[in-house]
Amino acid sequence: MATVDARPRTYEVRTYGCQMNVHDSERLSGSLQSAGYVAADGEQADVVVINTCAVRENADNRLYGNLGHLAGVKREHPGMQIAVGGCLAQKDKNVILEKAPWVDVVFGTHNMGSLPTLLERARHNDEAQIEILESLDVFPSTLPTKRDSTYSGWVSISVGCNNTCTFCIVPSLRGKEKDRRPGDVLAEIQALVDDGAIEVTLLGQNVNSYGVEFGDRQAFSKLLRAAGAIEELERIRFTSPHPAAFTDDVIDAMAETPNVMPQLHMPLQSGSDRVLKAMRRSYRSERFLGILDRVRVKIPNAAISTDIIVGFPGETEEDFADTLRVVEQSRFASAFTFQYSIRPGTPAATMPDQLPKAVVQERYERLIALQDRITAEEHAKQVGRTVQVLVATGEGKKDDATHRLSGRAEDSRLVHFSVPADSAVPRPGDVVTVEVTRAAPHFLIADNDGPLQIRRTRAGDAWDRAQAESCGVPTPAPAGAAAGPRPVSLGLPSLRVGR
Repeated sequence: MATVDARPRTYEVRTYGCQMNVHDSERLSGSLQSAGYVAADGEQADVVVINTCAVRENADNRLYGNLGHLAGVKREHPGMQIAVGGCLAQKDKNVILEKAPWVDVVFGTHNMGSLPTLLERARHNDEAQIEILESLDVFPSTLPTKRDSTYSGWVSISVGCNNTCTFCIVPSLRGKEKDRRPGDVLAEIQALVDDGAIEVTLLGQNVNSYGVEFGDRQAFSKLLRAAGAIEELERIRFTSPHPAAFTDDVIDAMAETPNVMPQLHMPLQSGSDRVLKAMRRSYRSERFLGILDRVRVKIPNAAISTDIIVGFPGETEEDFADTLRVVEQSRFASAFTFQYSIRPGTPAATMPDQLPKAVVQERYERLIALQDRITAEEHAKQVGRTVQVLVATGEGKKDDATHRLSGRAEDSRLVHFSVPADSAVPRPGDVVTVEVTRAAPHFLIADNDGPLQIRRTRAGDAWDRAQAESCGVPTPAPAGAAAGPRPVSLGLPSLRVGR
């Protein structure tokens, strides 16, 4: 039992990076709680765990900046421990302890379940512990989990990646793709639903190559259909597919399975065929656009988002013009745009013709301006539509000031909606039916007169139970809608918003 002065030791997990990291942090929290730790809930934690990302250039600076701050905190709190895990830990190994010797534990992406043992060993031996495995210890989904949400959950269907994109360090940090058996995935989804969740997001570095280990090329579409048959599961999402492996059977499964949401995140990376080849992205722009066309034929209301890298080594103005052309044709609802940065250990890091920062910045700004215009135009088309919004916590950063609540429509667009004075107040996990009255660049507004049309759900009931167990207030007023689990930093570009 992890205790200090006969009380349970407290913990805090800080997450940087992608959805996989967010889900990993749920596993880390679950492992710590199973070992007797309790969440710090805003107090200074006895154990601070930093779950790192290594994808972007500033990941190192962000980690060591945080560790520098924690060094001072640790001096004021005898017995405090600091642990660093995730992709950057897997990459840097001993470097972390060399730069920050006050860290107590360093662990990698393959042995998250070892954290409680490593913490106790560090305390007992009074010396730092480092354990970085080169291959998966146990599949993460066999570990205990503390979910961040009562109404929505992440479910990993695979870990690792078999692709060799020249800009990406993920395969070397998370290893070759390992697929879970469909029965195990479906059992985890069912367990989530039994606990009250009505939405799941299936996770993998490349979800549509799922089945590679057991030789079924249509395994992912079959999994979508099987998940769709789970009673009381209302919303299924997934991320991320790879255009090279995206097949029509997946489009058919999306279109024919009512609870698979009309949303698709399809990473483009570049619109230039020459750059795609240099990136080792085994598709070309024509194929990419063809996939979007086929999706929109079968799912006309689909909201499609993407990832784009600007300034890849050797990218010419003509290459960048191709990217702008494909973005214009694609009509993305939103895009996560990145300036290329050198990641040591990747093939692209040693390529010639690295672009000057000023050139990359100028192109990036042009791309942002184009996508902002397209997003605004696509959002304007939503005005007057009636949408079903799953009420969330932490989505609306200005809800207190605007007296609104927030959530996601079925196509995953963010909707901020007012709660009239004469209306009941929905709980997180409930579903409201609202009409979109205004479009903003990165969200929609629904300010409707009269009482809200609210569908109380099992997920809302689960929220009430969780609040009662934590002695919280069951139903928050609109001004307190942001209460609940703190939002997690995904390490994605900041969006310029105004309400």
